[in-house]
Amino acid sequence: MPGTDVRNLVAGFRVCRTLSVLWFPKRASALPKMVWRQLFLASCLSAAVLLTMLQEGTGASVVTRQVARQDAQEDVEQKIFMQESDASNFLKKRGKRSPKSRDEANAENRQKLRADELRREYYEEQRNEFENFVEEQNDEQEERSREAIEQWRQWHYDGLYPSYLYNRHHI
Repeated sequence: MPGTDVRNLVAGFRVCRTLSVLWFPKRASALPKMVWRQLFLASCLSAAVLLTMLQEGTGASVVTRQVARQDAQEDVEQKIFMQESDASNFLKKRGKRSPKSRDEANAENRQKLRADELRREYYEEQRNEFENFVEEQNDEQEERSREAIEQWRQWHYDGLYPSYLYNRHHI
């Protein structure tokens, strides 16, 4: 059966030759085309492998990010929301005659103090504005009266010093 091996070899050579003729019609330029095709196939294969590895890596990082977000959200919820027992106690309506809790009394006192402070600031500002207005009015009135007095003195000046009527010498 040594002949069959040769025949298979020759047949395989003919198939390879036929494929090479189909792939490379011009024998002279066969080497550069084969190199470019090999490079192209190798780069596609490496890109595919790289992308699959990156997808697995980002999948793991997305999972860790989601876990971190959930932890952060739970922390925020703990800071914002009360415990269930505290919330139910907080929302219970107390009777009219039952005493206020210390927290309720403190909250009401804080509100009253803040209202008093705002009222005090408002009235202080109103008082300051009114005082400024009255001061300006008094200044204007004093200026008008001073001008009138000066005009009267100039009109009634008799050349004597002091020029007041009650200081005049009557002969």
